[in-house]
Amino acid sequence: MNIRYVKQSDYYSISPLINEWWDGRQMRDMLPKLFFDHFSNTSFVAEENGQIIGFLIGFLSQSHLHEGYIHFVGVHPLHRGNHIGRQLYESFFHTMKLYGRSLVRCVTSPVNKNSIAYHIRMGFEIEGGNRVVNGIAVHSNYDGPGKERVVFVKRI
Repeated sequence: MNIRYVKQSDYYSISPLINEWWDGRQMRDMLPKLFFDHFSNTSFVAEENGQIIGFLIGFLSQSHLHEGYIHFVGVHPLHRGNHIGRQLYESFFHTMKLYGRSLVRCVTSPVNKNSIAYHIRMGFEIEGGNRVVNGIAVHSNYDGPGKERVVFVKRI
């Protein structure tokens, strides 16, 4: 497996896979091409035999100069459990340190139990919200009315 920086052209390979990798959930619109155009120096692709098997799209916060933000991560369903996600995250953490960042943030939906468990295993902490759902602190209306999110933070 090879991990490399994302290229603009990767959008055309990754975008059609997103809904499939998320079991038909309509997630494709959450990752427009602009992320591939403007955040290629902080985003990564995992490849095996020339095929994309994972990706992480992240960026340097422009508002909080000690923070980085992970926007979207995906691993091909047949390759999960092989530490691909961990290697993508570690690549991002390393890059953030090179840029002098000491904190990484990301969010997930409270219904995504696998994502919540994964981030906790990766050393992220859940940032307190304004309500609790199934024992998890969530931020109400984080991404608009009725769109609750679990907010994670990790010091690197």
